[in-house]
Amino acid sequence: MGSRPFSIAVSGGSGSGKTSLTRAIVETLGDERCCVLDHDSYYKDLSDRPLSLRQRTNFDHPDSLDNDLLRSHLERLLRGVAVERPVYDFATHTRTPTTKRVEPRPLIICEGILLLAVPALRRSFDLRVFVDTPADVRALRRLRRDIEERGRSVESVVKQYFDTVRPMHEQFVEPARATADLVLDWQRSPAEQAETVLARLPVHQGEEPREAAD
Repeated sequence: MGSRPFSIAVSGGSGSGKTSLTRAIVETLGDERCCVLDHDSYYKDLSDRPLSLRQRTNFDHPDSLDNDLLRSHLERLLRGVAVERPVYDFATHTRTPTTKRVEPRPLIICEGILLLAVPALRRSFDLRVFVDTPADVRALRRLRRDIEERGRSVESVVKQYFDTVRPMHEQFVEPARATADLVLDWQRSPAEQAETVLARLPVHQGEEPREAAD
């Protein structure tokens, strides 16, 4: 993939299929050629606040994430240096004492709802991808995920959707779609989406990675 790693941002609304696309890319190329950073792991540690206050945090706003740390980790991986990615506990809204070591690879994939909504992050990627998925599909997927994987109740998920998820999507996520280099149709399978993304990599084009525009 050239002399320096190539970085991809995989963005889209909550439940749009970002993780499935990322997994499809990794499965196609293999772990030895890809490493992954997920924006969700970089939520700020709220252990200094009472649980009642943590639960009222707007986790769908860019300021809820440690974007400076993610950008620093991305820059280190691009230089060929391993990083210690945080491990976040969604039940308590805190970071665990442990971290996950991420080794540099020729392809660095970051996935997250707000990656393209933060200018400093957006400029860090060589290719910016947005998975375009209807709101009803995203809402149902998020409901199932938060109940099954994060131990949430139906009531809390629905309340958060109307309080923050929907308005923050309209304020930050949807406008950032215009900054994407590639917009993918949600109805295509993750494997088909991955094929479209891989066709844009320098190894397929015979080009060096370009500098991302603002």
